[in-house]
Amino acid sequence: MKIYSSDKSELMQVAKIERDGNDLVIKGKVFGTMPMSARLKPSEARAALKLLTPSLIFFLITLPFRKG
Repeated sequence: MKIYSSDKSELMQVAKIERDGNDLVIKGKVFGTMPMSARLKPSEARAALKLLTPSLIFFLITLPFRKG
């Protein structure tokens, strides 16, 4: 999976998402070369869920089925 910046350049290439205890670990490369491992803690995941609105939840559910 690739994540792009606002100028459509590749920001991060995610290679693996795995669990480590209660954390979610995202492994990949930033800017195509620098290896990175990011951790998402349960408290931060709860904070992210508070940012979701019903329309955004619907968009996220339908995102894999959209063209582009």
